[in-house]
Amino acid sequence: MQSATSISHVSLKRGDSLSVERETDSITSQDSSFTCGFYSLGTNAYWFAIWFTNSRDKTVVWVANRDRPVNRKGSRVTFRRDGTMVLTDIDDTVVWQTNTTSTDVSAAKVLDSGNLVLTNPKGDVLWQSFDSPTDTLLPYQPFTKATKLTSVLRNGSYGTGYFNLYFGSDNVLRLIYDSPDTSISYWPDPDNTIYVNGRTNYNGSRIAVLDDMGRFLSSDHLQFNASDMGYGVKRRLTMDYDGNLRVYSLVNSTGLWDVTWQALLQPCKVLDLCGIYAICVYAPEPTCVCPPGFEQVDPSDWNAGCKAMFDRALLKSRMVKFLAIPHTDYYGHDLNATYSVTFEQCRQSCMEDFRCQGFSYRLLGQGFCLVKSELLNGYASPDFRATIYIKIPGNLQTKKPDIFHALRSTCGSSDAVVLQGSPSMYDFVNRRVKWVYIYSFTIVIGAIELIFVVLGWWLLFRKHGVPASVEAGYRMISGQFRCYSYSELKKATGNFKEELGRGGSGVVFKGVLSDERVVAVKRLGDSFHGQEEYWAEINTIGKINHMNLVRTWGFCSERRRRLLVYEYVENLSLDRHLFGSNFLGWKQRYAVALGTAKGLAYLHHECLEWVIHCDVKPENILLDAEFLPKIADFGLAKLSQRGGPGSEFTRIRGTKGYMAPEWALNHPITAKVDVFGYGVVILEMVRGIRVSNWTVEDEDGHENESALMNFARVTRKKMEIGGGSYWLESIVDSRLEGKFSRNQAATLIQTGVRCVDEDRNKRPTMASVVQTLLECENNTELHT
Repeated sequence: MQSATSISHVSLKRGDSLSVERETDSITSQDSSFTCGFYSLGTNAYWFAIWFTNSRDKTVVWVANRDRPVNRKGSRVTFRRDGTMVLTDIDDTVVWQTNTTSTDVSAAKVLDSGNLVLTNPKGDVLWQSFDSPTDTLLPYQPFTKATKLTSVLRNGSYGTGYFNLYFGSDNVLRLIYDSPDTSISYWPDPDNTIYVNGRTNYNGSRIAVLDDMGRFLSSDHLQFNASDMGYGVKRRLTMDYDGNLRVYSLVNSTGLWDVTWQALLQPCKVLDLCGIYAICVYAPEPTCVCPPGFEQVDPSDWNAGCKAMFDRALLKSRMVKFLAIPHTDYYGHDLNATYSVTFEQCRQSCMEDFRCQGFSYRLLGQGFCLVKSELLNGYASPDFRATIYIKIPGNLQTKKPDIFHALRSTCGSSDAVVLQGSPSMYDFVNRRVKWVYIYSFTIVIGAIELIFVVLGWWLLFRKHGVPASVEAGYRMISGQFRCYSYSELKKATGNFKEELGRGGSGVVFKGVLSDERVVAVKRLGDSFHGQEEYWAEINTIGKINHMNLVRTWGFCSERRRRLLVYEYVENLSLDRHLFGSNFLGWKQRYAVALGTAKGLAYLHHECLEWVIHCDVKPENILLDAEFLPKIADFGLAKLSQRGGPGSEFTRIRGTKGYMAPEWALNHPITAKVDVFGYGVVILEMVRGIRVSNWTVEDEDGHENESALMNFARVTRKKMEIGGGSYWLESIVDSRLEGKFSRNQAATLIQTGVRCVDEDRNKRPTMASVVQTLLECENNTELHT
C-alpha cells in the first residue's frame, strides 16, 4: 500500500508531526509536483520519502531511512521544538534526524524543485534534502565532490546497493561498482585514458548539475543532453539498480517515464551485473547465464554469480581441456596481456599456470592473448570479435547452455566447441571445418594483408621517413606491458652499469630500450626467492595506471632472474629534494603532498583491486621533470579483499619509522597502514627533517619516545592552545625563511597528525585526505 495523494500540509511548524497511521499525512510542494510523507512497498515497511505526485507509480526521488524501514503502527516524523526533524519507530527509537538544533528553524516544506527544506522566519534554508541525495538527482540539484548517487540493492527495494556515481580522487565523474569484495570503475571506459574519454582531471571544483532543459554539465568536461531537450518536462537522473545511469522524462499523458539518455548503451558492459563466472548476453534483453560446468549460486540473485560443478583443484593437473565460447570475454583480472603470439602459445601459457582459469584470444592484425586469473564480468555480443576459453577438467561432460541458443537466435552462431589440451588448435570435438576452406581462407587473407603492408610502407617512406605521429603511435602500441628477455634488459642497462638506488626489494638501474625509451630496471633481490611476492607485484602493476603512480612497462622472469621495467622518472626520489641542500619550495611540497594522496586514494578506492602499498616513504615517492609525484615500488604491496579472507599479512613489511603500530601489535593490516606512512611523509615535508628515525626524552620525562610521537603530541597541544600563527613558525622548515602558505601549512600539519594517530580508526581515509587538501589548494599566499 502506498500513501494517498490527498494533501493535508503545505508545511510543518515546530511541534507538528506526520503519522504513518494517517495516510493523508504528507507535505506537498506548492505546484503539487512533489509529495513528502510515508511510502510503503509492503504491508509493514515504511520509508520517509519524497516522490513525484503525478507519476503513475509515485516514483521516489529521495529516502531518509533507506536501510531502516519503520513499522506501520506508531511510527512518526516530528518537527521538534529544538529545530530538528526526527523519524521514530514504533518503540520511539530514533531512526533518522536532521542535524539542526536551532530555535531559529521555523518551518519544513517541499519546494517545487523537490527539495525538502528547513527554513528560518526569513526563508533562509538551514537544512535541505538536496545535500544528501540517494539514487536520484533532480534539475538544479548541485552534485559536488561531497555527494554521490548510490543505486538501490534491487528493483522493488530501497536498500543501499553497490553501484555509485561520484567524483573520484582524480576529479573525474565515474560509475563505480563498490561491494564488500571488490571495487571497479566501469564508466568512462576504463580501457581509455581520461582525455580519450573526453574528460579532464584539472577541475578542483568538482561540481555538476542537470538543468531544467535536460542538459547535464560537469566540471570534468562531461556534457550530455536528454533526447527531448527543452523546457516544461519533469526529469530525473537516476543511478539504477542495474548499474546504468539514466535520464528519465515524465510523459504527462500517461504518468510513465521515457529514458531520454543513458551512460551505457550496452547494459552488459556494466561490470559485475551478473556476478562471478556468469555471462551477460542480449536475448534480446540483457540476460545472465552460466557457462557449461557451472550453475547459479542463488536463483533469486544473479549478483551472486555462478559456481563450478566440479572440484576446482582438478584444474591444477594437466588433465584439462578448454571450453570455447565465441563472441565472449571476461573483463579484468588479467594475469598478463601479450601481443604477437600464436594461439598455441596463448593456450600453453594458461595450461602451465595453475592460477589461470581461462584465456581470451583474438586476431587484431596480430594475435592478442589475455590470460585470466578470475572470470568476472562475463559479456557476450554477436559483434564482439574474440573467444573466451574456459579451463575445465578433461573428463567433465558439458551440455549446451542457454547462451548459445541466445547467440544463435541473434546471429546464427554455431554451438560451443570444447577444445582439448592437445597440440593443434584445430583438434575440435565434433570437427565440422573442412581443411580446404581453412587453407583457402588463409591464403586470401594473407594476400590481402601483404598488399596492405607493402602499400603502407610505400606511403610511409615516400616522403623520406616515417611521420612523427605514426612513429609515436607505433611506440605507444608496441610499448604495452610485456615480458622482456634477460638479454634485452642486460643490453638496455649496459650490463647493469648505472645504479639509481637500492632498497629492501632490490637494486634499480638506468637503461635505454631498443625503442629509445629511458627506463628504470629493478633487479629483485634474494628476498624474492619464492613466487608469492613476485607474482603479487606482477598481478598488481599490470593493471594500474594513474598519473601519480610510476608506470610499469613490463617484467622479466628467467629461471631465478626476476626484473621489473619502470618508466624513468627524471628527478628521482623525494628524499633527495627534501633533506639535502637542494630542497623544494613550499608550492612544490604542497603539490607533492596532494599528488601522493591522489595516488594512494586511487590504490585504496578506485583501483581494479584493493591495493595496500605497505611502504610509503620519501624514497618511494619519485618526482618527474616538473617535480610532480609518482609513487613507486609495489614490491611490498599485497592485494587484499575488503573484509574477506586473506586481508591479514603474515610477515612484517615496510620501513622502520614509517610503519603503523598495528604491525608490532599483530593487528589486522588494512589500508590505514598507508595512511600512517603518508602522515609521516607530509610531516617530514613540513619540517624538512626526518622525524621517523630517532628518539627523544620529552619535557615530561618520557624516555625513548619516538620523535614522531613526541612531535604529534606536542603539536596537538599547540593546536589546542592556538595563539595565532606562532606555533606554525616553530614547526615549518626554517630553510623556507617564512615563505609558505599559513593555511596550507596548518592543513598539512593537522592532516599529518590525524594520519599518525595510534588508533587506526581515528585516521582518515586517503579519499578524505585528498578532499581536504583540494579544498585548501588555492590558498597559495606566501608570507615573507
